[in-house]
Amino acid sequence: MTTTNFNKILILGSGALKIGEAGEFDYSGSQAIKALKEEGIYTILINPNIATIQTSYNMADKVFFLPVTPHFVEKVIKKERPDGVLLGVGGQTALNCGLKLDEMGIFKKYNVGVLGTPIKAIRETENRALFIERLSEIGVKVPRAKAAYSIREAFNISDEIGFPIMMRIGYALGGLGSGVCYNKEELKERAEKAFAYTDHVLVEEYLNRWKEIEYEVMRDSFDNCITVCNMGNFDPLGIHTGESIVVAPSQTLNNIEYHKLREISINVIRHLSIVGECNIQFALDPCSGDYRVIEVNARLSRSSA
Repeated sequence: MTTTNFNKILILGSGALKIGEAGEFDYSGSQAIKALKEEGIYTILINPNIATIQTSYNMADKVFFLPVTPHFVEKVIKKERPDGVLLGVGGQTALNCGLKLDEMGIFKKYNVGVLGTPIKAIRETENRALFIERLSEIGVKVPRAKAAYSIREAFNISDEIGFPIMMRIGYALGGLGSGVCYNKEELKERAEKAFAYTDHVLVEEYLNRWKEIEYEVMRDSFDNCITVCNMGNFDPLGIHTGESIVVAPSQTLNNIEYHKLREISINVIRHLSIVGECNIQFALDPCSGDYRVIEVNARLSRSSA
């Protein structure tokens, strides 16, 4: 879809984020509003956070200071009848809300088109089990891992893989609850908290001392791709990237490693049919140069902003 098909677009903001947390989504949402208005498109924003640039009086044509939840978003859609909706500039909050609205059939009911990355691709990057399955289709390496839908399943998988393990949560903001577990007591504690937010977790091998590398990739609807930049995390894998110093461009990759990971990044974004910005996180063995793709985010990251 192109913006010429739309006269009125709904933008989902990032919700009630704290100061210093995920400020890139305020930036990206603001830039999206400006770009749409330049095209003569009427913009509607839903964001309860008054401490943002995008909610300023001179930005969107209409602002709803409401929670970014399916209940309130549906009410706005019913009232305003937008032609399209932008999910990718509101971070995890907007993505999760968009997935739920799609499951409820709201977009179809009101004939609202999803701009940018399709819902299917968003679901495949957020659902950990689907994520592994899709990347395996093109031979991209991922850590040994399985999805668990209960604490008992998480215990069984950890027995197969062996401690320490990395537990990751699907559909979570900023790596919420994810982390390294060294025994079943720590896994139980993390999993109990995780299942309050999601229906499944990913139990994967812990790649101790591997470097964490990120690539920012963009793709348009005509399959043109560019890598905006690559980054190296100061801390090794296991420290969440949001809590680590990130150096851009990376200063520790040799030319072969740089181009290998760049090629993989482009292959991944094309295979998943992501339209827009994508952040791909790699684990890289500093000794052998071996790699694993550990995460794909179909949204803006802090470094892009």
